[in-house]
Parts: sequence; structure tokens; C-alpha cells
Amino acid sequence: MPIQPQTPSSGIGLYRVGWGISGLAIAFLLMDASMKLLALPVVLQAQAELGFGGEHVARELGAILLACTLLYAAPQTAVLGAIMLTGYLGGAVAVKMRVGDPLFTHVLFGVYVGVLVWGGIYLRDARLREMLPLRSDARERKQPAG
Repeated sequence: MPIQPQTPSSGIGLYRVGWGISGLAIAFLLMDASMKLLALPVVLQAQAELGFGGEHVARELGAILLACTLLYAAPQTAVLGAIMLTGYLGGAVAVKMRVGDPLFTHVLFGVYVGVLVWGGIYLRDARLREMLPLRSDARERKQPAG
């Protein structure tokens, strides 16, 4: 049975907002990936300051980021893409911490993008909201028989 994207039962509003948030994350990540794939001078300079050198490293990181973002953009593989992007962004946070960049503007930027990634997919996928509810209602819990 093929997996079909599901609109939320509470209406199309959450679904559209979710895609809007995901769209912002996807646009940013595609721009970042393309800049790395092109090995632009600004990318090479920033990577050198972080301890990464060479065009080949920029292009490899760009290819990895592009693959993760494309997986995230496709509804059938969005959760896998979000998980892979979480790993990629976690690596970015670790590198920024290692070089001593400012916390809220540089180090946590990967966390901010991750919140957009997961927030967008959470709003657009009713199945994910069912698996990971933000709160549980005691009335909805079934009492064990016995």
C-alpha cells in the first residue's frame, strides 16, 4: 500500500501552514546547498575559518545537504529527510561550538533551522501528530481491563 500524504483532520489550515514553514526551510537549505556545490568564495572562506578546506569538501557537503533536502521535500520520504537533516544540522552546531562562535546567532542557527524543519513536517503530516501528540488528554486514554 503506497504511503499518501495526509491532510490534517482539523482542516486544511495546518497543512498549508506546515507547507509554508517547510517551504521556508527548503528554500534556505537549497540555497545553502547550491552555494556549496558552486564552491563560491564566501563558502570557501567561511569553511576555512571553521577548519574545513578546499572546494571538494564544499561540494561534498553541498551534495549531502541537497540529498537530505530533496528527501525532506518529497512527502513520501519527508520524515527520513527530516531525520537526516537533523544529523547534518547537529554537525553544524558542533562545529560552531568547537570554534567558539556566539551562541544565539551562530551556534544555535542550526537548531533554529531544525525547528522549522520539524515544525513544518509536524503541521503538514497528521500521522506524525498522532504518533507524537504535544499533549495527551486523560479522557482519551483507555483504561486497562481488569
